[in-house]
Amino acid sequence: MLIDLTGKTALVTGSTQGIGFAVAAGLARAGAHVAVNGRRRQSVEEAIEKLRQETDRDSFIAAPGDITIDDGARHVTEAAPDVDVLVNNLGIFGATPPLEISDEAWRQYFDVNVLSAVRMIRAYLPAMKDRSWGRILNIASDSAVVTPVEMIHYGVSKTALLAVTRGFAKDAAGTGVTVNSIIAGPTHTGGVEDFVYELVDRSLPWDEAQREFMVKHRPQSLLQRLIEPEEIANMAVYLSSHLASATTGGAVRADGGYVDSILP
Repeated sequence: MLIDLTGKTALVTGSTQGIGFAVAAGLARAGAHVAVNGRRRQSVEEAIEKLRQETDRDSFIAAPGDITIDDGARHVTEAAPDVDVLVNNLGIFGATPPLEISDEAWRQYFDVNVLSAVRMIRAYLPAMKDRSWGRILNIASDSAVVTPVEMIHYGVSKTALLAVTRGFAKDAAGTGVTVNSIIAGPTHTGGVEDFVYELVDRSLPWDEAQREFMVKHRPQSLLQRLIEPEEIANMAVYLSSHLASATTGGAVRADGGYVDSILP
């Protein structure tokens, strides 16, 4: 399959590291101009320099700003006013015993994992509909479907994100704009390494710690390993392309078979 995003501009939120960084790299390799987002300008500029080196592309836009607040989102939309592909990747996670999750933590997870995506969709969807073409992707999680007891608040926020996706896909019906979620399975990022070591013996070498984590805490995985960020990015690049024109309102799985379901 030939995926060519030449002439398209993409914005990937939370793209200075992890899955967001991999998605930014994949979109750039496909020919898109990519706006890189993070809260701090320095981290964004450092990420862009690394992306240039890894992709041999120079088609990046610095779009720093905290999209969990209106002023920060405005800075981002001013840096990247015309976007054809929006990837809402920004998210937080962490283990907390269920009865110890405070009201403040619940609000924070919804602000970051749900409302930031809604805010960016509101900003960019109208122009996409006017142009009769656009792609919106929300990076969800297997936790949206299989609620993890060690981080219920995270799981519930990702469940809400699936509903956000379906609702805005209906709003965009018939316009040429597609709106989808990617259900990402357990993925190997720096933050996930820290999370794994919260749940297994910190003295274990990484390969052993990963295996123990998968066996004890994610036994449903059919891959029986963590997914690499580039594997999630491959799905994101496809869904961002013309080839995915008939896929909308969906929760598309790149979960390593973690969700025990015969339906997507």
